[in-house]
Amino acid sequence: MKLSKRIQNVAPSATLAASQKANDLKAQGIDVISLTVGESDFDTPEYIAQAAIKTVKEHTGDRYTPVNGIPELRQAIADSYKRDADVRYDLDQVFVGTGAKNVLFTLFQVLVDPGDEVIIPVPYWVSFSEHVKMAEGKPVFVQGPYEDSYKITVEDLEKAYTDQTVALLLNSPSNPSGVVYSQEEIQAIGEWAVEKDVVIVADEIYSRLIYNGQEPVSFVRTTDDVRNQTIIVNGASKTYAMTGWRIGYALGNKEIIAAVSKYASQANGNPTGISQHAVIAAYNEETDEVEKMRQSFEQRLNKAYDLIVSIPGFKLANKPSGAFYLFPDVTEAAKMTGYDSVEDFNLALIEEAHVVTVVGSSFGISDCLRFSYAVDEATFAEGVQRIKEFIEEKRK
Repeated sequence: MKLSKRIQNVAPSATLAASQKANDLKAQGIDVISLTVGESDFDTPEYIAQAAIKTVKEHTGDRYTPVNGIPELRQAIADSYKRDADVRYDLDQVFVGTGAKNVLFTLFQVLVDPGDEVIIPVPYWVSFSEHVKMAEGKPVFVQGPYEDSYKITVEDLEKAYTDQTVALLLNSPSNPSGVVYSQEEIQAIGEWAVEKDVVIVADEIYSRLIYNGQEPVSFVRTTDDVRNQTIIVNGASKTYAMTGWRIGYALGNKEIIAAVSKYASQANGNPTGISQHAVIAAYNEETDEVEKMRQSFEQRLNKAYDLIVSIPGFKLANKPSGAFYLFPDVTEAAKMTGYDSVEDFNLALIEEAHVVTVVGSSFGISDCLRFSYAVDEATFAEGVQRIKEFIEEKRK
């Protein structure tokens, strides 16, 4: 049976594969610790769940809705940016889709023609490159120095730019590194994009998950010209512990938003009605539960960072300021335990220590492993202890 060249060129999601590996081991009765999945272990806040229940009872979420999201939700999203950044967006500048991942996929379908290039900083979320490939574009990878947590500069972008460059995809706070660009760095990158007429796709899904005094940073906090050059991608999943509700959005240039809606009208229909009403409540009726979750992640980061850098052969240039991941270089640990590559070291951790992480090559840097601290502190600490014991045993 013939399959398209398009799907043959797509790599499966490494994060989902690692999660499945953990589930398979658990099904075999093995006491495995999974530090793989990028989702909160908190329940969706009760006030949001109650809004969904009310929607079901009132039968307001059981019909087709506008393809770009119900007006009330688009208004709630626009209002949130007015409150947080004092920036006004009109309803025709907001598109609501079935999760931020689907929104990103759709964006590249409308921005990229065959052969067009999209600049992607390394490390990158595993689906970024595949979304560009599925649009028959070419991902162009740019990596900054380890000492600066791999952040790129305008000079790096200038070297990567060609006549085929149509977009830059920037994720801050970053999955997998947790790095947050400064507002000055964001402004400089934005001005470069305006000069080159390159669309910025700004994945800001972790924008509310920032820690230890990190100030809010966003392309919406720049100039009118930069904002018009930028499509913000965000959603409810991370901030409100709503990964399964599948609501994400794009915000920005009206022409691009209209094109995304046009594509979605043939590809997706509409996002789930009940989820849309729940997300309206998430934005408009936010309680202190949301801030308490953020504070918990901050506490976990501070403890998890200390634990990770205490592992022999693990190193991090800087403590991250956002998201809920650590992305240490583990090349020395692999060498001291007799493994030729980090991938072999990672496989041994899974099979012998029964600790599952995601190998860094999936994010573009083969020297690293990604650890998620979106688990309880005791579980993370136990995972680290198993890794330490594994290393000590192999060094003997």
